[in-house]
Amino acid sequence: VVAGGQGTGSALTQLSHSEGIFVDSLCTLYVADSWNARVMRWTQGDKKQGAVVAGGNGSGAGPNQLYFPYGLSFDRQGNLYVADWNNHRVQRFSME
Repeated sequence: VVAGGQGTGSALTQLSHSEGIFVDSLCTLYVADSWNARVMRWTQGDKKQGAVVAGGNGSGAGPNQLYFPYGLSFDRQGNLYVADWNNHRVQRFSME
């Protein structure tokens, strides 16, 4: 287990319907945590708890909200793109 594994829930050690993943060149894992309306990140050395990097403010259509994030991708500048299924949009987040 490299992320989650603590049952379903919204704690930083839990996931609820993980739908998409991305692993970058530094072995950082990003997970679309769909039912928690957030994108989580686990760094290579931190196996216990992740960090919210997008969403995490409840389901909704606001610029800081997601409503069933489904897929993830990054561009060459390090921007995160999230397929936000129930909002019918793709959102871009700067990972500075």
